[in-house]
Amino acid sequence: MKSIGALIVDDEPLARQRVHRLLEEEKDITILGECGDGVDAISQIRAKKPDIVFLDVQMPEVDGFDVLGSLSQEVMPLVIFVTAYDQHAVRAFEVHAIDYLLKPFEDDRFLQSLQRAREAVQHGTIAASTQRLLELLNETRAERGGTKRIMVRTGGHISFLRTADIDWIEAQGDYVSLHCQGKRHLIRENIGDLEQRVQPEGFIRIHRSTIINITRIKELQPLFHGDYTVVLVDGSRLTMSRSFRERFFERVGAVG
Repeated sequence: MKSIGALIVDDEPLARQRVHRLLEEEKDITILGECGDGVDAISQIRAKKPDIVFLDVQMPEVDGFDVLGSLSQEVMPLVIFVTAYDQHAVRAFEVHAIDYLLKPFEDDRFLQSLQRAREAVQHGTIAASTQRLLELLNETRAERGGTKRIMVRTGGHISFLRTADIDWIEAQGDYVSLHCQGKRHLIRENIGDLEQRVQPEGFIRIHRSTIINITRIKELQPLFHGDYTVVLVDGSRLTMSRSFRERFFERVGAVG
C-alpha cells in the first residue's frame, strides 16, 4: 500500500495534537510535519510536497486561503479544511466538493474525511480536486477584494510586500519579478495566476509578460501598429501590446 504524506497546519497546538494522534493510528499515513502558522505552511508544502494537508482556515496574519493562494498548481496538495466557520460559509466548501472538518469535530467525522482523501490519492483524482480548489480560491478572492500582501524571501527570511506598493510585475520564465520602490523581488509563480490575484487591487496586464499598477501610470506614448509605451512615475518605460490595448482602455476609463 502506498504511503500517503500528510501535513498538519493549525495555529492551535491542541488542535494539531489531536489531528496528529488520529493520523498516527493509520498505517498508510506518514506525518510529514506540523505548522503553527501560514508562513511555515507555505514553506513546508513547497519543500515536502505532501499528498494531503489538514489546513486551518482561520489563522492570524496568513490564513488558510492566503497559504493556498501562494502555491502554484504544481505543488497544490489535496486539502481538508479544518474550520470554525458557520454553516453558511461551509456551503462554499460543499459546492466545490472539497472536504472539511467543522470544529469541534468527532473522530468518526475525521476518519470519514480522511478516507475520502485517501481514495482520491489512490485513484489519482487529486487533479480534479485541485481544480475545484482553485475555483473556490477565485471566488474567495473576489469576495475579499484580491491579494493585499505577497510573500517574498529576502536575505534568508520571509517578508511581505503590500500589493499596493508594487509598481509593476514582469514574467521571467517560471518566476515573476516584482518591481517595488526601486527594488526587485523574485517569486516562483505563473504570471497568469498572479494576475488573477492582484487584478482586483488595481493592476492590469499590458503585455503577455507585464502587469502594471494603474496608480503608477504617468503617461502613454503611442508607437507603431497600435502599441504604446507606458511611462510610470518611477521612470520605467514599458510596452503595451495592441492585443491588451482594448481591455486596458476599458479598465482605465472605468477607473477614472
